[in-house]
Amino acid sequence: MRFSQFFNSWLYDSDGYYAKFRAIGKGGDFYTSVSSSMFFGGSVANRFIKVIESGFLPQDTTIVEIGAHQGYMLADVVQFIYTLKPELLNSVNFAIVEPFSENVKAQIEYFKQSFGSKIKLKHYNSLKQLSLKSAFVISNEIFDAFACEIIKDDKMLHVEDNFKLIFKPMSEDIKKLSTNQNIDKGELCIGFEEFGKDLKNAIDKFEFVSFDYGELQKREDFSIRVYHKHKSYPFFELSDFVESDLDIKIRDLYKKSDITYDVNFSHLIDSFKKEGIKLESFKTQLAMLVDFGIIELLDMLRINATKDVYISELNRAKVLIDPSFLGERFKGIIFRREI
Repeated sequence: MRFSQFFNSWLYDSDGYYAKFRAIGKGGDFYTSVSSSMFFGGSVANRFIKVIESGFLPQDTTIVEIGAHQGYMLADVVQFIYTLKPELLNSVNFAIVEPFSENVKAQIEYFKQSFGSKIKLKHYNSLKQLSLKSAFVISNEIFDAFACEIIKDDKMLHVEDNFKLIFKPMSEDIKKLSTNQNIDKGELCIGFEEFGKDLKNAIDKFEFVSFDYGELQKREDFSIRVYHKHKSYPFFELSDFVESDLDIKIRDLYKKSDITYDVNFSHLIDSFKKEGIKLESFKTQLAMLVDFGIIELLDMLRINATKDVYISELNRAKVLIDPSFLGERFKGIIFRREI
């Protein structure tokens, strides 16, 4: 089968890795910015308030999170709106696009525990179910979970029985896409174009804020890897395709761990541009969160909290912006579409 089919099977089959609720953080296979600090969602909330105050979106708009896992980020956004501009909670709507039923259950339960019945949360299975006049859309680490093909020169990777890897001649559709994106080695995402169309069709006017790891330009190399219990394994080293000292193989981790790759943001930007979705900003996560006001939010905490609470939250927030942790490796990107 094509690698993209294998990738989708690994993550999204009925017994795939994402089909069941997965712990993120210390008890899971990896950390995210959301699991590191509530000031990630707090900074996004501060950005949202600025967007409302600028007049770009109306006060009765909808905040939509795509792929919310347990709902921590959106809940943090709600909490910080309550802290910074509580009157907005009387008009703003909240929604999550989530295809997995176990995650939906976890999100509903977490919001119930956090806010009781005060916050109304709508769920949609996909963007195709959405029809909004305006929205503030947010996501964290969704694009690295889009299916991709792995290509090298004029060939593409297939996975055969017993997890045997083999490069075969490239299909015409992948050849056309790789030529358009000028990619001849590495991962080629096959979902950006459809996502851009779905986003345009779902919402008339929006700002879309997303964070993920990757680069603006193509890597010219393979970044595909597997995360298992906070260890990263290069995908090819888990196979018989290359010589490796690893005593763990693809078959051992298949559907039991996360598989991912670096996002090619130039491909994402190009796909959105074709749908009339404009790039507003692209920066490192460090620079983006500073723009969003994370320093000012931490200073507010310093003034209003005990020293121990402040130091604890400061240390957690440092992970978000420290260049040696998530600050440089992760990127923030903002898109806008106007009617």
